[in-house]
Amino acid sequence: MELQQGAASMMEASLSSLCTPAMLVDVDKVKRNAQRMIERCRDLGVQLRPHMKTHKTLECADILTSGSRRCVVVSTLAEASFYADHGFDDILYAYSLPFDKVERCAALSERLDLFQVLLDHPHALDQLKKRPLKDGRLWHVWLKLDCGNGRAGVLHSEPEALRLALAIGGAAGVELTGVYAHCGNTYNCRGVEQIQAVAKETTDLTLQFMKKLKAAGITCKSSIGSTPSCSHPVKDMAQLSEVHPGNYGFYDVQQSVIGSCSLEDVAVRVLTRVIGHCPHRNQLLIDCGWTGLSLDGAGKLPTGYAVVEGHPDLKLLSMTQEHGRLEPISGPLDYSKYPLGSLLQLIPYHSCATAAMHPVYFVHSEGRLLGKWTPTRGW
Repeated sequence: MELQQGAASMMEASLSSLCTPAMLVDVDKVKRNAQRMIERCRDLGVQLRPHMKTHKTLECADILTSGSRRCVVVSTLAEASFYADHGFDDILYAYSLPFDKVERCAALSERLDLFQVLLDHPHALDQLKKRPLKDGRLWHVWLKLDCGNGRAGVLHSEPEALRLALAIGGAAGVELTGVYAHCGNTYNCRGVEQIQAVAKETTDLTLQFMKKLKAAGITCKSSIGSTPSCSHPVKDMAQLSEVHPGNYGFYDVQQSVIGSCSLEDVAVRVLTRVIGHCPHRNQLLIDCGWTGLSLDGAGKLPTGYAVVEGHPDLKLLSMTQEHGRLEPISGPLDYSKYPLGSLLQLIPYHSCATAAMHPVYFVHSEGRLLGKWTPTRGW
């Protein structure tokens, strides 16, 4: 207990020097979350292809790939270029091919050993065929399949899905590398049973589609993913080639509500200061507005937009650009507990959105600030 208290006081002393709002990353939790996912995939016998979209940093990417700097997923070409510039390879740009970015994709395809793109429409395939790669290189293409998520992808049950797969496989200068499905509908789940039901459905539909391809003479990889489904995988996922979770390195309050993790697994916080007492409203003002947290999660938590660590009785009621309003869930505020200038830590509802608000993350371990991680930004 004394050691824990000592670590906490060391952390407080270190954190007090930071300008707020500040994004904090507990690197020990990141490493623990990463190792658990590596072990799950190893036990399943599938390749883990971690998604970079949440953290967008070199340091976290090294942790998630165990230092291999291979086999990653990105959501933007800014991320793809950033990782390529720092020695990463086998990069999958998992965003349905944007027509204005074909040339940038071509440059990465001609530069790296393996750069892969995603498409879900024959017009996108036409764009690739119009831009053959140099030196006889092939476009490595994944077909995006919609297995119930209802976002991008060609619907698994539509004849067009198989026609498009066959067209990719038969196109000159193009290789059908795999079939990719995102089970983002797991984000509507509550508890392991619901998560696994969606994971099983997505896996089953993907594997059924793979059988159709095999019957047509085509073999390629298969991949599904989301942090909830990969945090609680079903045994049938062992028949897939890969999985591609992303949020799990950081996790967040949303994932704890879904059932992907416990609140103790969440590796990120936003540090904020009390800057105002408002007894006429029974509120505190803090220096974290939506530019430091994001507005994601509105109305979804009894504690408002976030969880205030160590203060379950507080609710982050609202935010403007640079201010947050905290009030008690019930009863009057005891302002003596929250002196002006005192520090609070917010556990974000959605760490992907919160991370996007910060140009730098402050990394700590066992009460000591270790340094900074700088994410890439843009598209």
